[in-house]
Amino acid sequence: MHRKKSASTIHAYAARAPGKPLKLHTYEAPKLGEHDVRISITHCGVCHTDVSAIDDYYGITTYPFVPGHEIVGYVSAVGRAASGLKEGDRVGVGWQGRSCMKCEWCLKGEEHLCMDIVKSGTWVPYGGFSSSIVVDSRFAYPLPQAMRSEVAAVLLCAGVTVYSPLRTYTKGSAPKIGVVGVGGVGHVAIQFAHTFGCEVTAISSSPKKKKEALAFGADHFIDSNDADGLRQVEFGFDLLMCTASDGVKWEKMLMILKKKGRMILLGFPTMALHPLDLVAHELSITGSFLGNRSAMKETLMFAQAHGITPKVELMPMSQVNKAIQRVKENKARYRIVLVNKDGV
Repeated sequence: MHRKKSASTIHAYAARAPGKPLKLHTYEAPKLGEHDVRISITHCGVCHTDVSAIDDYYGITTYPFVPGHEIVGYVSAVGRAASGLKEGDRVGVGWQGRSCMKCEWCLKGEEHLCMDIVKSGTWVPYGGFSSSIVVDSRFAYPLPQAMRSEVAAVLLCAGVTVYSPLRTYTKGSAPKIGVVGVGGVGHVAIQFAHTFGCEVTAISSSPKKKKEALAFGADHFIDSNDADGLRQVEFGFDLLMCTASDGVKWEKMLMILKKKGRMILLGFPTMALHPLDLVAHELSITGSFLGNRSAMKETLMFAQAHGITPKVELMPMSQVNKAIQRVKENKARYRIVLVNKDGV
């Protein structure tokens, strides 16, 4: 069992202004609420959302800002009302570290739609690019013993992001699915969709990713810049899972959906499209945000049972700025996970 005493001072990497490199930052350890746990962080993934938040893309960032929301570590302290966890337990935490537990969505078990969601992020007050974090114990998930920490880190965000809509929109069927974008989320989406029994086509603007996309479980690959290739699959897909953050040719994507088909947005891309086909073909564009606590637990169990493994690059936490730059330049293959070996 791993045990690590909590320190009164937390060491982290923080951005002090939009777009600025992260620098060492220290702060006093937050006090534990009655339902909280303190976690000594060993691993934290670098998500595109972290990079965007550093630049205040969402308009909610406060500085100094410590990113990081794909967190794995060990419980080092437990609040008096926290149950199910004890010191030394290895746990994972995703983007959501708490919720109000009283709004209509929380009461329905859809905590990820909490009306107080901005304050519920793991980033508040500071995120996982640090030595320690405090979250509500109900959002800290025990990990399968055999699951590697770097694998779990990615599943806590990218995993649940794709598992949740697949669980919702593939019930009772094995639809033809197109995964738009073969990156940090896309390569995980291919694996989950394949395991769900879907016929999966990877759609990417990078032809060089074809071999790996097929290895991840895609049945087919289409270069999104290949107009002829796209025409051959017009009205071909029941679902499109859009994992790309930019560069999507929206009208062309609508044309490859079957009538009454659905496009699921798994990120926050900028959209501009003419609604003609959307209306005439009775298409739907649906957002999907994370997943509730039940979906998170299922994601971890499903991935472990079926051998779903994100492709990960490990880097020391001290190289956080290099990791961020690799994500910005689309050079991560396919997810970077930072490792704390001797603290930050």
